[in-house]
Amino acid sequence: MPDSPPAPVMTDVARLAGVSHQTVSRVVNDSPHVSAQTRTRVLAAMEQLGYRRNAVARALATRRSGTLGVITFDTVLHGPVTTLYGVEQAAGALGLGVSIAVVDRVSSDAVVRALGRLEDQSVEGVVALATQEDAVRALTAGLRALPAVFVGGLAGAAEAGAPAVGTDQLTGARDATRHLLELGHRTVHHLAGPQDWLDGRWRVEGWREALRSACAEEPALVEGDWSARSGYVGMREMLAADPALTAVFAANDQMALGALRALDEVGRRVPDDVSIVGFDDIPEAEFFRPPLTTVRQHFAESGQLAVHLLLGLIRPEDAAAGAAPPPLVPTELMVRRSSGPPPT
Repeated sequence: MPDSPPAPVMTDVARLAGVSHQTVSRVVNDSPHVSAQTRTRVLAAMEQLGYRRNAVARALATRRSGTLGVITFDTVLHGPVTTLYGVEQAAGALGLGVSIAVVDRVSSDAVVRALGRLEDQSVEGVVALATQEDAVRALTAGLRALPAVFVGGLAGAAEAGAPAVGTDQLTGARDATRHLLELGHRTVHHLAGPQDWLDGRWRVEGWREALRSACAEEPALVEGDWSARSGYVGMREMLAADPALTAVFAANDQMALGALRALDEVGRRVPDDVSIVGFDDIPEAEFFRPPLTTVRQHFAESGQLAVHLLLGLIRPEDAAAGAAPPPLVPTELMVRRSSGPPPT
């Protein structure tokens, strides 16, 4: 079998385009000191030869690795996974790679080690997916050497002087609760997320605001851990405390799923006897029985916005023109069949 031809190099491109080696280098490194006509000719020669710039050489020449780092504390829940997809999608569209560091246990030492792994890979900046209070605190202490953008953790990001994007949790929770009140329910019980999660706390606050605005009674909240099992246990606890309850706002769709199971076991029909509203709009939500009314979060959009914010920090000349994206991504209430008027 004959040997494969050698990969084309920069001098081959220069020869085909009829320009100097230095001119090809300027085009590859996006120098503005090249005419549009010459740039087009060089790019055409690169395409014809199948020339691909060596990434290591480019990093050495430009001091840019072409890689963004992501540090995350959860790769199981729907929100972080979908946000990470948005980060990868946006980075890929910009020709950037993504290196991911997962922190299994939230501590300052674990965060420092994760950041060290990213620095060893010469990432240009970091997108930090963190909504737990301890995680945000550890990151704000550790993110000193690298440009960073937070997804969630807005308060902690402000303390660290870092930009952040997130979902408008407060309005989403308020809309979910108001929806149930406007259907005629006297009050709304809340299956809350863990209160060391900032998102969980914002959803509690939105729930309370809606109840207070309607002068409705504020039942004691029951805290879960985002899992369907905790929703199941929490729903049984609520029923024991108030057998006459008619409306529940669950802080995520998985806990709503557990609540539906608990209600079914005691013969309470949804929505005829009890209405349920979730939060997140996971892909399975519309296939629950009944289809779940829930608050849709645009996780992927948050990840994409974070990448563009980070690009503005590390490469302002490459950032898109125009105003910076808003720090809060709006939510949408998706009304389905799990919510309805209270029983008469």
